[in-house]
Amino acid sequence: MRLFRLASLYMALALGANAVMAADVASLGALRDGSMKKLILHSEPKPASTAEFQLEDDKGTGSLADYRGKYVLLNFWATWCAPCRKEMPQLAELQAEFGGDRFEVLTLATGRNSPAGIKKFFAENGISNLPRHQDPKQAVAREMGVAGLPVTVILDPEGQEIARLLGDAEWNSDSAKAIIASLLD
Repeated sequence: MRLFRLASLYMALALGANAVMAADVASLGALRDGSMKKLILHSEPKPASTAEFQLEDDKGTGSLADYRGKYVLLNFWATWCAPCRKEMPQLAELQAEFGGDRFEVLTLATGRNSPAGIKKFFAENGISNLPRHQDPKQAVAREMGVAGLPVTVILDPEGQEIARLLGDAEWNSDSAKAIIASLLD
């Protein structure tokens, strides 16, 4: 009987947490303006990739699970992608303003991108606060259903996808900053 009560309590807490999450995500919709109107907010969190990716400067491998405990703005990009290159300094600005223990911009160069080319692009654009990680075989991108670039996904602290934006956006806009600030409140 005690087990039944504990199971019931657990289910009630889980359902309540999901209801709060859905309400929080729904409130973000009102903050979307300009290019942020393309941000798709999920009514239920979706699982993220468990595949590994290459850490910058051949420092081994990592996975999205390494970022649990904070909101992550995961940007799939490539050095040859003009819209990706345009938004990268804006993502660096977002990281400079909000990055820390509760939020991080994670950039993942997908497909064929030379480490030297990525390093050169970051240097030419004065980007020093974003990672130069790579997904050379597109394992993470494939598991996340990324068909074109750029694609940006927002992960919650549990490591689940709560929002997705296809194409480029103005990540340093007031709307983007309001959405991130709202998540962190």
